[in-house]
Parts: sequence; structure tokens; C-alpha cells
Amino acid sequence: MTSAPPAPLILPAPYGACPFTPPSAYTEAAGQAVVTRSALPDGSPCWLVTGYQEVRSVLSDARFSADARTPGFPFLSPGQRELATARPSFLRMDDPEHARLRRMVTKDFLVRRVEELRPGIQRIIDERLDAMLAGGQPADLVADFALPIPSLVICLMLGVPYADHDRFQSLSRTLLDNTASHDEVTSAHSELTTFLERLAARRIREPGDDILSRLAARPDLTPQQVASLGFLLLVTGHESTANMTAISVCALLREPEQTARLRADPALVPGAVEELLRYLTIIHLGLARAAKEDIEVGGVTIAAGEGVICMLSTANREAALFGEDADTLDLGRDARRHLAFGFGVHQCLGQTLARVELQLILTTLLRRVPTLRLAVPQAQLSYATRNIVYGLRELPVTW
Repeated sequence: MTSAPPAPLILPAPYGACPFTPPSAYTEAAGQAVVTRSALPDGSPCWLVTGYQEVRSVLSDARFSADARTPGFPFLSPGQRELATARPSFLRMDDPEHARLRRMVTKDFLVRRVEELRPGIQRIIDERLDAMLAGGQPADLVADFALPIPSLVICLMLGVPYADHDRFQSLSRTLLDNTASHDEVTSAHSELTTFLERLAARRIREPGDDILSRLAARPDLTPQQVASLGFLLLVTGHESTANMTAISVCALLREPEQTARLRADPALVPGAVEELLRYLTIIHLGLARAAKEDIEVGGVTIAAGEGVICMLSTANREAALFGEDADTLDLGRDARRHLAFGFGVHQCLGQTLARVELQLILTTLLRRVPTLRLAVPQAQLSYATRNIVYGLRELPVTW
């Protein structure tokens, strides 16, 4: 007699008690097999890849497509299907088109260029912190500090008026909400794209020293392609860093002894940022791919036309690489091999900018607000568990 195959793991799995820990279903799957038979909310099958080496293998293999139009590409909601397929950005394209479009904006995110931005980023951080401290206690670290900083930075780089930030932030939240309906995502996508197309047209008439002006002046890009590139940079450029900022501060406030070490020695902050990126891994829902041909991964054959979700959070907790205590936060850990920014040709374009922003933000907060603490019990905090980018809805703090 042969035993029946195990029931597929239903995605996304529910969270447990600790908001910083991947759902137990994912960690249990990782403990049993690095590739697990799973099912999407609509019942269609896919594979969950949880092992570190296996995740790297999938994300660096051109036989796995990042193009959302590829047969079998996995989606966790109809809204996300609409967002990924309506007008795909280079994030949802394969080479050579992915590489062609990505190269157009790569230089704006190189280490040298980002280092030149440090003084300006520091000025924005100080100004926002001044405003938060002057606004009285308690303050919402998300709305008053974590969200405005990367929004201001990416608006400055793109040439988007910050006066429009309330609207594009609201649209971004809808677009990144995994439970948003097809109609809600379609409407938000259309409004934000139209806004960027009009802005690009204005930049042709009134060019500036910004990314959108340079893209709009290219004869090899249509207005729709310019808007698509701007769309990706605008949405990802502020949401991910804002969420990472708030949840990092929350995690540090739970570790007063480790935080005191950082305050005493700011030189430890860059390494601490890498550990926070590893430990928190805010892309909690993983990265999706579809097999273009039969491929063996982790001893399992993934057939052409089958979807795969690479779980970065479990890969970043692998004991063989990060130690037996990988489920804990250790700001002294060497976490540089983490996969929080993905891996392969599609890894996060803005990772250098995100690192610099996080380093400056944490250094400034530790230095200027040494008495920062939560204004409510940890249990009362509300997490954005349904979002593509994990984070906090608000973070009430006092000092």
C-alpha cells in the first residue's frame, strides 16, 4: 500500500503569536522539505520553496519566469493578478526587456550616486524628526516620521511634487493590499498611471534634474512606459522603506540592551541594519515565479506551467547559515548573506538607497531621542498582515 500525498499547504498561511516570526505553517514546511506542495486561495496548485539555497536557485534561474503573464504564474488575489498583468513593470518582465528597462534607471541607484544623496537625506530626516518632536506626545512614528522620509526622498529623485503625497500614498496602499478587489486595484492603478503620464508630459516641456525628466526625454520610451517605470519606483521607493523603518524601531524597542549597544557605538548600525533586514524580511508573502520547463529543485520536479513562491522569510532563518539562534534578533550577527532584497537579476534596484536611509534614520533616532518608547502595549499594535509589504499600520511612541 502507498500512503496518500500530504494535503497541500494553503497560502497565505495565518500568522502566529509573534508578529516578527513567519507563519508556523511555513517554518514547519521548511523543517520537513525545502519544496512543498501548496495551493493558492483560488484552489490552483503551486509550490512553496522555503530553503535558502533552493530560493537562490529559483531566483537566479532564467528557466523560472518573473513575467506575470507566464502560464501558471501564482497570484494570491485577483487584485494582484490585475496589478501584475495590466501594464507590467520591468519587475514583472524577463530578460532581455527587463534588462533594457532596468538599465535606464540603474545609475540613479548606484552606490556613488546614493552616497552623494546622504547629506540631503540626513537633512530630510532631521526636519521630519524636528516636526515630530514639536508635534507633542504621543506621536505616530509611521505617519509622522517613517512614511514622509522615503516619500520625500523618492519624490525628489523622481521629480514628483511632494504636495501630491497623500494621494499617491493612498493609492499605493490599495495597490499593495493583498485583499483589494479587482475593481479597487484597477481604479488605483489607472489613477496613479494617469497622474504619472501627465507629469511626464509636463517634464518634457519643463525638464528638471530628475529621473522622470530623463526618462520622458528618451525617444525609445512611450509615455506609457515612462509612467510604468515611474510607477514602480514611486510605489516601491517609499512603501518598503517606510514599513521597514517602523517595524525596525518596534523590534529595537523590544531589545533595550541591544539597542543600548548601538547607541553607544554607532559604527555597529550598518551591521545591525543587515540583521534587521534578515530577521524581519518584510516581503512576507514571498516572491512568485513560474516554471517555463521541467526543472528539479530540492529533489522535486517542478513541471512547466507550475507556479512557485519563494519564501524569503524562512530562507533568512536557516540555521545552517545564520546559526541555531536564527529565530532571534542578534544585532551583532553577520547577516550579510540574507535574501531580504531578493536574489538574481531581479533583486531590489533600490537596496543601496534603502540601506543608507535606514542607517541614517536609526543613527539619528538613537542619538537624538534616547528615551523613545512605545506609547501603548506591544499587544495593541496593528500589523499590515494582508499587505505585500509587511509593516505596522501605526506606531504610537512617546519619549
